[in-house]
Amino acid sequence: MRKLFSILISSCLFISACAQKKEEKKIINQKHKTMNLDKITNNNVRKAIEALDSGDKIWYSYFTENPTMTDDENKIDFKSFFATALGKEKFLTIDKVENDGKDIYGNFKAGNWGTFRVFFKFHQNTDGKFDRLDIGQAH
Repeated sequence: MRKLFSILISSCLFISACAQKKEEKKIINQKHKTMNLDKITNNNVRKAIEALDSGDKIWYSYFTENPTMTDDENKIDFKSFFATALGKEKFLTIDKVENDGKDIYGNFKAGNWGTFRVFFKFHQNTDGKFDRLDIGQAH
């Protein structure tokens, strides 16, 4: 009887251990998913978001020399903001796109600030560059 009980306990532990390993693999695979940016219909916005999410300094090339920027309606310096944000902050999801692909809403990882729903509103000049960027928490 004792031997049967030992075999039963060992089998349960083995099955539990196998299930945990599969769950661990599942979590790892989810981290490597890439976000689909096809919802973003404005080509320059899509490329800019790709650059932002990958931490690529080409991000700056989509903007004029000194673009205006607001964060929750407060004017801030574009270059100093992204000097610390680029490579540390990114969109996790794109949930809604409006205004001919220039207004983006989604979940955003903001470095140490955590993850929350935001908007990015790109203002494009006649040369195709962005001369203003408004960001903030979306409600």
